[in-house]
Amino acid sequence: LPKNLREAISMSCITNGSGINRKQNHTSSISIARKETLSSAAKSGTEKKKEKPQGQREKKEESHSNDQSPQIRASPSPQPSSQPLQINRQTPESKSSAPTKSIKRPPTAEKSHNSWENSDDSQGEYIKMFMRGRPITMFIPSDVDNYDDIRTELPPEKLKLEWVYGYRGKDCRANVYLLPTGEIVYFIASVVVLFNYEERTQRHYLGHTDCVKCLAVHPDKIRMATGQIAGVDKDGRPLQPHVRVWDSVSLSTLHVIGLGTFERGVGCLDFSKADSGVHLCVIDDSNEHMLTVWDWQRKSKVAEIKTTNEVVLAVEFHPTDANTIITCGKSHIFFWTWSGNSLTRKQGIFGKYEKPKFVQCLAFLGNGDVLTGDSGGVMLIWSKTTIEPPPGKGPKGVYQISRQIKAHDGSVFTLCQMRNGMLLTGGGKDRKIILWDHDLNLEREIEVPDQYGTIRAVAEGKAEQFLVGTSRNFILRGTFNDGFQIEVQGHTDELWGLATHPFKDLLLTCAQDRQVCMWNSVEHRLEWTRLVDEPGHCADFHPSGTVVAIGTHSGRWFVLDAETRDLVSIHTDGNEQLSVMRYSVDGTLLAVGSHDNFIYLYAVSENGRKYSRYGKCTGHSSYITHLDWSPDNKHIMSNSGDYEILYWDIENGCKLIRNRSDCKDIDWTTYTCVLGFQVFGVWPEGSDGTDINALVRSHHRRVIAVADDFCKVHLFQYPCSKPKAPSHKYSAHSSHVTNVSFTHNDSHLISTGGKDMSIIQWKLVEKLPLPQNEVIADTSSTKAPASATENARLCNAPQPPSQPLPGTAEEESRVSSSPTLVENSLEQSEWGSEDLGVVIDEEPASERGEKQGAAEASEEEQGAAPLC
Repeated sequence: LPKNLREAISMSCITNGSGINRKQNHTSSISIARKETLSSAAKSGTEKKKEKPQGQREKKEESHSNDQSPQIRASPSPQPSSQPLQINRQTPESKSSAPTKSIKRPPTAEKSHNSWENSDDSQGEYIKMFMRGRPITMFIPSDVDNYDDIRTELPPEKLKLEWVYGYRGKDCRANVYLLPTGEIVYFIASVVVLFNYEERTQRHYLGHTDCVKCLAVHPDKIRMATGQIAGVDKDGRPLQPHVRVWDSVSLSTLHVIGLGTFERGVGCLDFSKADSGVHLCVIDDSNEHMLTVWDWQRKSKVAEIKTTNEVVLAVEFHPTDANTIITCGKSHIFFWTWSGNSLTRKQGIFGKYEKPKFVQCLAFLGNGDVLTGDSGGVMLIWSKTTIEPPPGKGPKGVYQISRQIKAHDGSVFTLCQMRNGMLLTGGGKDRKIILWDHDLNLEREIEVPDQYGTIRAVAEGKAEQFLVGTSRNFILRGTFNDGFQIEVQGHTDELWGLATHPFKDLLLTCAQDRQVCMWNSVEHRLEWTRLVDEPGHCADFHPSGTVVAIGTHSGRWFVLDAETRDLVSIHTDGNEQLSVMRYSVDGTLLAVGSHDNFIYLYAVSENGRKYSRYGKCTGHSSYITHLDWSPDNKHIMSNSGDYEILYWDIENGCKLIRNRSDCKDIDWTTYTCVLGFQVFGVWPEGSDGTDINALVRSHHRRVIAVADDFCKVHLFQYPCSKPKAPSHKYSAHSSHVTNVSFTHNDSHLISTGGKDMSIIQWKLVEKLPLPQNEVIADTSSTKAPASATENARLCNAPQPPSQPLPGTAEEESRVSSSPTLVENSLEQSEWGSEDLGVVIDEEPASERGEKQGAAEASEEEQGAAPLC
């Protein structure tokens, strides 16, 4: 018999990690999690006010999101198992048939006997979904004749990664290099970017499953090694740290090294030089900072030893002595003799010289001497000398300090040995790049402007040029004569605010670094940036495109001119974080959603330049998360942290609409609410209601993009009104994805990462008839030109294989099938995916949120122990 009651999904609970950006297993005592709508800066100031006994929350939630006639005042309520029956006014027969709700159960969909047979006695058919045992009722639109006939399939559209904005320099080092192809190689999130600054093109290596932390270039300048941190997928299974060796021309993975060997992450690594790069040495992030030596083409570990419990900042093979490896870090430098499978340590003795707090970096002089830079601004030359041996033993070679040079005020953060034998050094506190001649006499110097931050990496560029990576996530290209030019830049703190222009190829971002940035999505350049007084959290363009409204963490919001970036207007509503700004369709009203549970309405005039208070929507029992306008500007749909779906009559005094079924047929102008009949299928089984941070419907209304807490961007069919709907899943972020937005013509999707601070631009493409999980061949201009890559191969020897070495594909398959590495990008080696996002249609989404460390150190020490 037909039934009307549909119980769609029972959501279990997953808590948010407090010190990291991933979620841990939920316990029943945890109250409603707030991480996904509260950025880090706002947590401390708002959680105290919001934390209430769970019973009180349930009472309020029932009064608005569960009852047919929600009341503002909380009242005692029954347990969740009986709620769906009371709110639908069903007969005892249908009440008894309702299953008892547990914290987690397989999704079910049922129809109530009464409602279908006696539609006059109810307000219409509905779907009921459960999150943490709380029912969420969604009325079925009138144009749905038979809910059972609805089919939710994968959308024909797919996403292709086109551009990555940003660079990770804040807590990493020695991660900028120029390749023979003319491309700058660097990383951000889980993407290694190859950027041709002359042709303004990008290619992307996408093999990693979590944030990349270090980078090494093979002596042939073509093969790369990149190391990543450990991760945990959404089911709590580990994603092991490892090193990937790959071809920078074909972007194919050659080998995966160290699965099951490294702990926490890979801190630093280096290819051998004296034997043409046959070996690879790696320092992991375990307590003992294990040093391992690998024959990487055979994937075999040759030697392993504990180094020290102190921080290790660099490891390098000696360029001419194949048996010597040097490591340095906090208050030490070690010289390792490698013989067979053994490693023997000799500690560098500072003697009469002051022992530095950190030995920051290493380089080698032409005569084989070792050069170190330290936190005291000093360069030391370590020369190998022969000492008197004990009786009966041969002479021993020991590295001792032969010369000291005061180089910088503050730390010497990086050393770069140039092709002509001269040396570049980068300072921390003084922000200077200094050129030294062959005898280490100072030749030239230039200071990096303060707005770019301190120096994190220096690399030799073309001709007289050099490249600089900075602590404020800039990559600069400069000369001593002409100064610096910005090539790459991005945000420097957690990123949440995103808005796309209504008719131009522009997008705006705002973050906790207080920067508001306007980007050109066609030219992939920053149009302008403005430093504001408070961290921005949300934004929206006026329909005219002339101004943009930005909400902050303190309840203050302001309006900027979209062209001149001038301040147009400033207002304050409450003293808590603002989570959403949304203009009405005609731009005459602005809705401001706050963490104080209210929606503030403003009348807008003079093309977005004048604002006056219009009203306030009062009725939510928790903080506002999302809201949308109706086409006639008369209604608003809103979601809250207590999983409420409320509707508001704006025209008649911002009143709460008691009979929510009256709004079931409204065709909302935008769809960003994460709860609603048209979108509830995007929620995964087992969600605690905070796993989805943002949702957006395309303008052509064919697809929905979703930003989740497990570093994934999803693409669903719209509408998405069936449980466990399939989606295309894309990996590139290494932190919770905080926001998504389509460009004005639906040609691209923009996604933002939280802790990874990245902005990723995806191109919307029609699905090609390829096997599932196979990537789409790229023919766009984001490729590097063939001539450049050919030149790289002709000019560098030995020539590496462009495809995996024998046995590699088999190894990659083994790795990919491992339950701990379900998202290893095998497509990289088998299909040469180039610059496409990895598509995973059938595998569960893996979590790759980035673990950010504790507070930053001083400028001299910042980056000494890179955080991830």
